[in-house]
Amino acid sequence: MELGDSIRVVKNIGETRAKQLNRLGIEKVEDLVEYFPRTYEDRSNVVALDQIVKGEVNSFKARVDGSPESLRVRTMTIVKVRLTDGKGFIEGVWYNQPYIKNILTPGREYVFTGKINERYGRIQAENPDFEPVREDSLNMGRIVPVYTVPAKMSQKTMRGCIKDALEGIDGEIEEFMPRSIINKRNLCDRRYAVNNIHFPESDEGFFKARRRLVFEELLMLQLHLLQLKGNVTGKVSSVSIRDYNTAPILDALGFKLTQAQENVIGELFADLRKGTVMNRLIQGDVGSGKTAVAMVLAYVIIKNGYQTVLMAPTDVLANQHYKNISKVFGSLGIRCALITSGVRKKEKNAVLSDTAEGKAQMIIGTHALIQENVVYNNLGLVITDEQHRFGVRQRESLEKKGKDPHVLVMTATPIPRTLALILYGDLDISIIDALPPGRQKIDTFAVDRSYYKRLYAFVKKEVAKGRQAYMICPMIEENDKMELRSVLTYTAELKEVIFPGLRVECIHGRMKNDEKQEIMTLFEKGDIDVLVSTTVIEVGINVPNATLMIIENAERFGLSALHQLRGRVGRGSEKSFCVLVSDAKNKTSLERLKTMCRTNDGFVISEKDLELRGPGDFFGTRQHGLPEMKIANLYKDIDVLKEAQETALFLYNTDEKMKKNENKLLKSRILRLFERKIKKICL
Repeated sequence: MELGDSIRVVKNIGETRAKQLNRLGIEKVEDLVEYFPRTYEDRSNVVALDQIVKGEVNSFKARVDGSPESLRVRTMTIVKVRLTDGKGFIEGVWYNQPYIKNILTPGREYVFTGKINERYGRIQAENPDFEPVREDSLNMGRIVPVYTVPAKMSQKTMRGCIKDALEGIDGEIEEFMPRSIINKRNLCDRRYAVNNIHFPESDEGFFKARRRLVFEELLMLQLHLLQLKGNVTGKVSSVSIRDYNTAPILDALGFKLTQAQENVIGELFADLRKGTVMNRLIQGDVGSGKTAVAMVLAYVIIKNGYQTVLMAPTDVLANQHYKNISKVFGSLGIRCALITSGVRKKEKNAVLSDTAEGKAQMIIGTHALIQENVVYNNLGLVITDEQHRFGVRQRESLEKKGKDPHVLVMTATPIPRTLALILYGDLDISIIDALPPGRQKIDTFAVDRSYYKRLYAFVKKEVAKGRQAYMICPMIEENDKMELRSVLTYTAELKEVIFPGLRVECIHGRMKNDEKQEIMTLFEKGDIDVLVSTTVIEVGINVPNATLMIIENAERFGLSALHQLRGRVGRGSEKSFCVLVSDAKNKTSLERLKTMCRTNDGFVISEKDLELRGPGDFFGTRQHGLPEMKIANLYKDIDVLKEAQETALFLYNTDEKMKKNENKLLKSRILRLFERKIKKICL
């Protein structure tokens, strides 16, 4: 059996089981042996029945004492059996698993693992997992791997499939890491690592295995990103900048830039002076002034004879950028154009013509900017706003519209620097780490539904003062299976029952672009008091008169999304508030809500989000063209990441193309990994 073979060659994997595994992306034997556990259960401590701890999960050996009995209680089937180890007795109980009665053999000894409770004076093991006593067990008496399994497949079956695959490829797991790195970083060999990550021989074996696999995963990622960065940062720029005078644009902005903004502009101009293509990411918290910085750079590019294009993720945000930028640039004699799917055909044709002829100097839009019929005259700068909303291919498509234009990427989703180095390894990073003076802290509160009466009174109070409010729901329509607020139902209830005297409207992603724009225009003008919305207003929307943000079912949103939503208020001079409504009781949700109430610092929040949700869910890693992390956790593995980055830099500096014999297998592995992942990415 070879790693490249179909999983059908593995013992006990037939057509049905293969299809189940295919749904998880497991197609080859290699995929199966590298499908690492998501967690583990320690079942190595098998105790006697007189030592079990009530209220906790215990593993114990016991003999089936008598025949199991099956009871029918209303719609539930309950199987019960008495278990003994000679020192004590316990009752095994299984709910809605009638087949258990036919599996347990009277008089036979098994190992059981389950939670122990006392009910009606009896000590019971509830729904315990079990198997006959055997020395080579995969499921009992050891540290047991737990996988994400497909529907209708048990953990036992998955463990068996992986064990069969590992035994079938004995000696076939190649060592692609250079021996010099293995020795320097004190890593175990790959065969040992793969075996022990699935079925650890000991605690020490597990930690050795995990460290090796985390290191190799991060090393390959860093080497790939260094190669990407090397391919772009060395390009000579065809954009020639001679005039760096920013006085006109700074006057037109009408406010003084912060020191943080000035520092970042300095970094941008330093890039331009190098004579190579700029590829830079600007990170800045909500309201830190990234757009103003981008406008200063765009002004310089345009005044030197080139076009600038800005791509936003939504029509609403693109329209807002167009409105704000054209107001400033128009006063400076710079022509702006808008290209979105919502622009009418006649207007769009005129804009396309002006863009192709160079009459339009600042072009703003959505994905429509990368369509084939959009031709630029002399593109010098490409700006993408809220980069994490775009695929890596979309950014590349826009860049290819010009002859190696400079590239500026902006995000208001603060990313821990470690994660930024991974996600944006091909970009230099600038951070705007201060807010403009006068911005007030937004007071944030977490409440349950019992506060609705007071909450609605608070909305009326703010509106009576001439202010406006957002009310955010996680869904557009009602769903019988989920007790969540929906935009449409809630809007009707607010209009007819709760706020009959207020002007209430809604906005959501299924509305046509011109409908969304009309609602946002009315809200900006103050003609709507309460705007009910989904996360369509999450980024970029700027209505300084809105002072109250209420987020329903707040437990349904990640920390970064909550922070982005909160950033829609507090944009004016008036005191603003954010109220998180949730009845959630689970630990992660409560910790998320507490974090929001404790801090307004987006970078602190992003670190906590990474800790609570893990790197895979932080935001769509697939969008960046990078493989999902199989085993590394960027929050827990920061020390290993640093080692991997040091090693990657050493390899890149000493053998950039990885032509040395000792590096060839590692290079081949990296190429195979990333070529395969890229094929799976959809634009």
